[in-house]
Amino acid sequence: MPSAKSFRPDPKLDLVLERVVDVRPQLVWACWTEPRHLKKWFTPAPWKTVEAKVDLRPGGQFYFVMESPEGQRFPNTGCLLEVVKNERLTWTNALLPGYRPAAVGSGEMDFPFTATILIQKAGKGTKYTAIARHRNEPDVAKHAKMGFHEGWGKALEQLVAVAKKI
Repeated sequence: MPSAKSFRPDPKLDLVLERVVDVRPQLVWACWTEPRHLKKWFTPAPWKTVEAKVDLRPGGQFYFVMESPEGQRFPNTGCLLEVVKNERLTWTNALLPGYRPAAVGSGEMDFPFTATILIQKAGKGTKYTAIARHRNEPDVAKHAKMGFHEGWGKALEQLVAVAKKI
């Protein structure tokens, strides 16, 4: 898995969101790994995250349910690949917990990707890097068109607001 220093994104296959935020790395980590916090920020408003489960170990479950403003629910199950406390979290929707292959369908959200969250101390805050790696250019285009940068950016703003209340 990439470290903050060694990762070189592939502009054809990776989407990257990088920001410096004014909360400590430990709080960013807590927001990503504790379901009670994750539910408060993970889905960009006006959508909501109504359920979340995190089995914080490689092979463990990363599960959340998004709810649209109209009340439609979208469950998502993934597998944690890498857990380095307060530094790095990697998960994928291409695998189910226990590294079992996930079924690939044809829904709008149904394309495999692997997400890595890099958390680095930056002064009194955190350098936050979210990387979404895809298998091919059509999947990258689909994720970008869905609003990766806007959505993940808004979610990060919500994470910061939650972290400041912890």
